[in-house]
Amino acid sequence: MPKKRPSREMAILLLAIPIIIAQLGGILQGWADTIMVGQYGTPELSAAGFVNNVFNLFIFFLLGISYATTPIVGALYTQGKYNRVARTLHESNVVNLLASIVVVCILFVLYLNIDALGQPQELLPLIRPYFIVLLLSLPFMALFNSMKQFSDALGNTQIAMWVMIGSNIVNILLNYVLIFTFNWGLLGAGLSTLISRALMPLAMALAMKKWNPRTIDCSLSSLAGKPSAISWQLIKLGFPISIQLCLEACSFNVSALFMGWIGAAALAAHQVMGTVCQLAFMVVYGIGAAAAIRIAHYRGVGKWDEVRRTAKAALFLSCGIDAVLVSIICLLSHPIAHIFTTSHEVTLLFLSFIPAFICYQIGDCMQIIYANALRAIESVKAMMIYAVIAYVIVSIPLAYIFAFTLHMGAAGVWWSFPFGLTTAGLCYYFQFCRKVRLKEVNL
Repeated sequence: MPKKRPSREMAILLLAIPIIIAQLGGILQGWADTIMVGQYGTPELSAAGFVNNVFNLFIFFLLGISYATTPIVGALYTQGKYNRVARTLHESNVVNLLASIVVVCILFVLYLNIDALGQPQELLPLIRPYFIVLLLSLPFMALFNSMKQFSDALGNTQIAMWVMIGSNIVNILLNYVLIFTFNWGLLGAGLSTLISRALMPLAMALAMKKWNPRTIDCSLSSLAGKPSAISWQLIKLGFPISIQLCLEACSFNVSALFMGWIGAAALAAHQVMGTVCQLAFMVVYGIGAAAAIRIAHYRGVGKWDEVRRTAKAALFLSCGIDAVLVSIICLLSHPIAHIFTTSHEVTLLFLSFIPAFICYQIGDCMQIIYANALRAIESVKAMMIYAVIAYVIVSIPLAYIFAFTLHMGAAGVWWSFPFGLTTAGLCYYFQFCRKVRLKEVNL
């Protein structure tokens, strides 16, 4: 009997699981660094928090540039254009490396003016060396992003998962040795991050070379050669994606600023809730990324009906799994709060965020799934405009109005998220439907 093909939902889930594990690995790496630096000293923890917040926006920008690789490679791969697939890897490495160098230059100018950012003078000797070490790690991270998106686009999402797990192990071991044994403190944590990030693209290259040596050439020669039309296509796709991701991140950063105006307890509760939310977000994001891979494959062979059905299946799958995760978080909200804080005030504020957290889940699922779907069909310019509407025009002003004008306090900031995320989700959904409908009509 012929082997039964898995359903759309199961096919997406099989691709998504390694992506989710890799994403959670990144979160756990950040948690491990925070915990171990915090055990070393409070000033080190404060300095690390400042530097990491500065870097986060630029990391999102680099991530967005790498996302352009998936739809291009996915379409070419299903068309059997293997020479162009390999060429795209070369071009993607070049584009992502150059983007990281531009970011390094911008951040270095910021580093030269670090005194003007108003940080406590006693933290500056800790901030400066940690800042420089993380700066050096960005090109390695950009190369890993490029190779990860390439490997994912070919349907092999397990390589990046195993590399991320290995990187976590290396980082934790080096943290212990450099932070505590060598007594290098925050600098030791930075060096651990640099070394683990430097090993990641090397491990990806070796793994991909072993997996498919005829199709993929991951040698150092992949960084050579003149830019071609593929490079401009990567930039043309990647830049709007980067702006969209940065705008979304900015809305949450501004929310943290508002929380700081309200008080230390509100800011602490916001950090706890944000940490908890990452679990649901990363699971849904993994499903969206897996759907983008399959959508790019179907787009490559012109199966636009399957493009539409895959996006719909991914939305239902993400909503179902997200409902389970959110239910667990709600049922265990008190114990979860006590894991992160012993403050009764912070716990009460954390619990007051739960209703808003529940209300924005459908909008969040929509914006994640359809943002990935739009990337997969290479329709990203309008998405950048919709991100401005959803996050800059809707979410940030509403956060201020709810929190301060209507005197809803910290909970008011979180009540702005359902409006912003749902606006983004609906805009992305209608844009996706319009683009797919036009393609189906023109077939």
